[in-house]
Amino acid sequence: MDLRRRLVVSLGVMLLALMVVAVLVSLRSLRSDVGAELAASEQLVKVLLGTGDLARDLPPAEAAERLQAILDSGSLRHLSVRSGAAPAPETTDPQADWLAGLLGIAPAGGAGQQVRVGEQMLLIAPNPASEIEERLGDTVRLCITLLFFSGATLLLAWWSADRALRPVRELQAGLQRLARGESEAGLPAFALREFRQVAGAIDALAAALAHSRAAQRQLARQLIQVQEDERRALARELHDEMGQTLTAIGVTAAYLERHAAELAPAQIAECAQDVRRDVRTSHAQLRGMLKRLRPHGLQGPGLGSALRELLTGWQQRAGAIDFRLDMPAAGLPPLGEDAALALYRVVQEALTNVVRHSGAAHCRVTIAGHADALTLCIEDDGCGLPPGGAAPGGGLLGIAERLDMVGARLALEPAAPTGLRLRITLSLTENPQAQDKTP
Repeated sequence: MDLRRRLVVSLGVMLLALMVVAVLVSLRSLRSDVGAELAASEQLVKVLLGTGDLARDLPPAEAAERLQAILDSGSLRHLSVRSGAAPAPETTDPQADWLAGLLGIAPAGGAGQQVRVGEQMLLIAPNPASEIEERLGDTVRLCITLLFFSGATLLLAWWSADRALRPVRELQAGLQRLARGESEAGLPAFALREFRQVAGAIDALAAALAHSRAAQRQLARQLIQVQEDERRALARELHDEMGQTLTAIGVTAAYLERHAAELAPAQIAECAQDVRRDVRTSHAQLRGMLKRLRPHGLQGPGLGSALRELLTGWQQRAGAIDFRLDMPAAGLPPLGEDAALALYRVVQEALTNVVRHSGAAHCRVTIAGHADALTLCIEDDGCGLPPGGAAPGGGLLGIAERLDMVGARLALEPAAPTGLRLRITLSLTENPQAQDKTP
């Protein structure tokens, strides 16, 4: 059952019960009113018959006394009947008179009609007090019924809403568990369809959040591994390459120091040439290591030159793959250092993935610059992503994370006929990271 149906059913049952109560109250009031009307009609007939049966030879005082006894034997409604010889009543109901005046009705005890019944003269005048009292009673009962009806409706609405929204606390607790880092929301099975749908959405969110956290942990492990690999490679290069070069320089310097007085000028010049050659070699090794760690001069045209050098290096190392770079002849638009470095690292990581995992024969890098955006495509004709939409590995996660830092968008597209295309779009107007930071 959904929330709307539950509320409608609950309120419908309550309204039906209140209608039954209202009908019962109305029937009871109708029964009382009908009984009072019948009694008043019987009393009027009794007064008229009793007045007509009075003996004509009775003394006036006794006849007036018997007539008054007949009039006092019961109450009438809507009419006031008294003997023509009796004085007018001195007191009336102020509330009835006020309401009668407000409604434009003659008050009780007003001018009436004289009617002769037998030897007696009766004064019959309208008396709205009984009808006003009856309507006031009906109004009071109606107000009480409406008050009870309204209160019961409000209580029912509050109870129904509280009962229907009680699962919200469970949903809130589930979201709090997710916020604390738990892998599952731990939601119970809900009876209402709306809350089942919300719980399903929260469970899907929990699964996506768990997948995202797992991807982050994988990316963090990969970054740590890459960092350790870079340190290991740097240490090996420093030891194997620069270490040997520095050792050779040290050996030459020690030889000069021991035999300086004995060496001929030509021998000293030869030793100086060896030192100079070793220094150039050391400088070239240092420049290569610095370039691999962080290339410089990437802003503006420097990015294009760095990408050409990068693809040339991969072409030399992986000769089985044909690498191509397509760039606009006019050059690239100005880029900030962070944006240019991100694009360079993305191309570097993508080419590494192509060489290691794709099995491709061709790889093409295309850069197109526009007035407000720069588009970078890296396309290969390899195996593409695994079938079934498998989750991307750490390389693609690192690419997506790096692009997100500079506000760029990454799209993975299948290449024709086979392979994978990475399409990267970097805004040049909305992202301050992509603006030129050079003075």
